[in-house]
Amino acid sequence: MLTPYRPEAYVNFADAEPRQKMLAALKDVRSKLGRTYPLRIGDQQIDTPNKIKSVMPASYNTVVGYVGKATQEHAALAIQTAAATFKTWRRVEPETRARVLFKAAAIMRRRVYELSAWMCFEESKSWIEAYADTCEAIDFLDFYGREMIRLGGPQPVTPYPGEDNELRYMPLGVAVVIPPWNFPLAICTGMTSAAIVTGNTVVLKPASASPVIAAVMAEVFEQAGLPPGVLNYCPGSGGEVGDFLVEHPQTRFVSFTGSMEVGLRIFEKCAKVSPGQIWLKRSVLEMGGKNCILADETADPDAVAEGIVAAAYGFQGQKCSACSRAILHQDIYDAVLGKVVERAKKLTVGDTTSEENLYMGAVIDEHAHKTISNYIEIGKKEGRLALGEGHGQDARATLRQCGTGIPAGGYFIPPTIIEGVDRNARIAQEEIFGPVLAVIKAKNFDDGLEIVNGTKFGLTGALFSNDRFRLERARHEFHVGNLYFNRKCTGALVDVQPFGGFNMSGTDSKAGGRDYLLLFMQGKSITERL
Repeated sequence: MLTPYRPEAYVNFADAEPRQKMLAALKDVRSKLGRTYPLRIGDQQIDTPNKIKSVMPASYNTVVGYVGKATQEHAALAIQTAAATFKTWRRVEPETRARVLFKAAAIMRRRVYELSAWMCFEESKSWIEAYADTCEAIDFLDFYGREMIRLGGPQPVTPYPGEDNELRYMPLGVAVVIPPWNFPLAICTGMTSAAIVTGNTVVLKPASASPVIAAVMAEVFEQAGLPPGVLNYCPGSGGEVGDFLVEHPQTRFVSFTGSMEVGLRIFEKCAKVSPGQIWLKRSVLEMGGKNCILADETADPDAVAEGIVAAAYGFQGQKCSACSRAILHQDIYDAVLGKVVERAKKLTVGDTTSEENLYMGAVIDEHAHKTISNYIEIGKKEGRLALGEGHGQDARATLRQCGTGIPAGGYFIPPTIIEGVDRNARIAQEEIFGPVLAVIKAKNFDDGLEIVNGTKFGLTGALFSNDRFRLERARHEFHVGNLYFNRKCTGALVDVQPFGGFNMSGTDSKAGGRDYLLLFMQGKSITERL
């Protein structure tokens, strides 16, 4: 009998046992760096002449692994294999499909430190960020498995005299799953497992910055008993392979998490019917954000500063939910700003695969480093640099590893704060996806709400206030998919805070929620006259 679902508990790396287990896992994974991972299509493991080279962001001369790089011919084979396998997988009982997820969750639970260590190397996650990523992957597996059992049989309908009526949910077909690099195990596992447990088959095209952990995930599913052809691991370039998979007439739906620009492109391509296509493709899109924390004059400045720093700089600000705008009432602006600067100064930055349990690692790659650095230069013209590179000794103090200065050989950017920013400035409107915080002054609560909603996005946000009526008003007027009161705007848990946003933040799919699996199925009403 299944126990009720509950999220995985985190560990405290200040304790000796978790620390030693993490150090042992890092040593083990380091010994496995540089291996080659083939494509997985059906029961074939295909070695390709061209490879995707995954490198450490914190040490870009270190190769994490070499991953097969698919061509369009490989992508076509993956689609054909998935389509053929769908004919049998769709008929597997929902409970049986769910058990595959439960087995995969058990394997990940046993390998939690190893999987976390892989992300310290490949994505430069801190220990706790990597561990939380693995826990979320386990949560998705456990929760979606239970949800499929709930949704797998006939659904309630109103009885009608003389007829036997039922409603059943049926799978759609071949899924193209395109996950992001920033939650390379959690979101990849969540998107993939949701499609699989609902009876669909998957062609997985992982992000080129995080293909190794996706390959490890595919191995976990194989160990859990997933039949060949249900999950086809097919890394490749977006232009050659990604577009081909999205446009293919046998693709039934596309599940995507990533930038707004790529999401809109997929949205447009899915809307166009390809020759030979006999359905309207679905697109499930999780895109970007320009998230904020709003604090009014009744808020506790220390609590506000704690929430801002945690949400702005966790995983180097590379979360779609990260706080990139702090909107502060004019009466507490200076006090909160000073506390945020002081807290951010104390954050440690360096190679998270070292023995030091550091708070921040490197940003994901050279392109990200250049883009974020360019935004910082823009921000210097749009406001005042309160903390960051080039801000005297404060910048050097934040970037330390065992007492040294800026670590060499990695894509490191220190916590950066730009204050006095206009609400319409570029750094207040455009997604930066890095450790850069724009601080904006609000005249009053009404003005603050106007600034909050003054972007094209609507993903996450938080309000710090001790005014009950303002909290109630924000429930209706703070226009984001995930709203938090008196806490940070990051850290959504599966089935605790179903995740997804409004406007240009996506289709509000509410991943980790009780409606999510319905996006990958279609309802069939069946009536028999008695």
